Amino acid sequence: MKKVSVDIESKRLNTPPPVGERILSPDLARGTMLLLILLAHAPLLLFGTSATGFALIIRPEGATTLDKIINFVSYLVVDNRARPMFAVLFGFGMALIVERQLTKGQTVKGTKRLLHRRAWLLILFGFVNSVIIGGHDILAIYGTGALLLGWLLFRSDHAMNWTLLALTFFFVFLMPIVWVYFAHAGEPFYNITAMTSYMDIVQDRFSSFFLTPIAHFLMPILIPIIAGVWAARKKLFTEPERHRQLLLSIAVAGITLSFIGALPYAISSAFALDIHPTIGGVVYAVHMLTGLAGGCGYAAIFALLGPALNPNKLAIRAIAALGKRSLTFYIYNEAMLVLLLSPVALGLGGLLNSTGITILAIIIWLSAVCLAFMLEKRALSGPLETVFRRMIYSNRKKPALQQKHG
Repeated sequence: MKKVSVDIESKRLNTPPPVGERILSPDLARGTMLLLILLAHAPLLLFGTSATGFALIIRPEGATTLDKIINFVSYLVVDNRARPMFAVLFGFGMALIVERQLTKGQTVKGTKRLLHRRAWLLILFGFVNSVIIGGHDILAIYGTGALLLGWLLFRSDHAMNWTLLALTFFFVFLMPIVWVYFAHAGEPFYNITAMTSYMDIVQDRFSSFFLTPIAHFLMPILIPIIAGVWAARKKLFTEPERHRQLLLSIAVAGITLSFIGALPYAISSAFALDIHPTIGGVVYAVHMLTGLAGGCGYAAIFALLGPALNPNKLAIRAIAALGKRSLTFYIYNEAMLVLLLSPVALGLGGLLNSTGITILAIIIWLSAVCLAFMLEKRALSGPLETVFRRMIYSNRKKPALQQKHG
């Protein structure tokens, strides 16, 4: 009788999985999405070639048919889709932290302090990645998002739903206006051709770092973060079998909308069509907005795949190991891109085309998978995850929330 009452109470509290138990789907999603982030960021370090596209997405014009096909596929399934997917997982993670803290008796005030500490540390790590290493950063974006949305984690579903609806309407109205303006301006956000020394990169990144979160919020990252919080409250990742039909609907609708919305920009940019800037700006805004649906659709696919896959398969274990250490290997990937492509390092960015840069990104990702799997076999956390946890809990006792692999 006592056991039954405990089970009922556990369900009533909507508790997350037991401490130390990993959920396969998010780890597998993070590991896979690191490849998509690499494929999206690698072309931003190319130089000495004419570019196609504008604003936050630039790729070299295809010199061969294969280049054009790779650009087309990248615009269709990678660009403005990988980052929202990560944002969904980030929102899910924040909601899970709050649930676990409150379930274990932590106060709301203490939990808010923990979230703020994590957010500021993400911004710090993002600063190191962007300014010191020279990579293209998303960590500070998510840290800023956590600061802006942390309050929502302690509000009702009703408040969250209305916030999500309001932000969606706001960005649907704002996006076309913003990107039509940038399309008429005609200048890409990233241009590293003039950077001939390491200090050039440091100065450029330092001057732009504090504006970067603002620029990236023009690609409405707050919406998928809230979607991730919603998914956590609905237990879409933790109990996917119960929500199979809903997940399937999100996957089909999200990816279909993403493909349809990406198609005009993919065609016009990959094949360098000459279109009016106003049309180009609207097309890009649609590309970005439908990418939010694509990110949610990708997340739903991984939620569905998790229970169906064998976690003991070598490939699954290796990619999940990478996902467990996504902080370490996100920065590793960015550092490798800078080392190999930057004009102040090995300078391959002046030699490669779309095909070459895609192959290089895949090689970097595979090296990260191998390194992560080696750490997994030795039961070691990612080094940056270890540093991150120690900085968060430096003035507290070892937290009950701490997981074996972070």
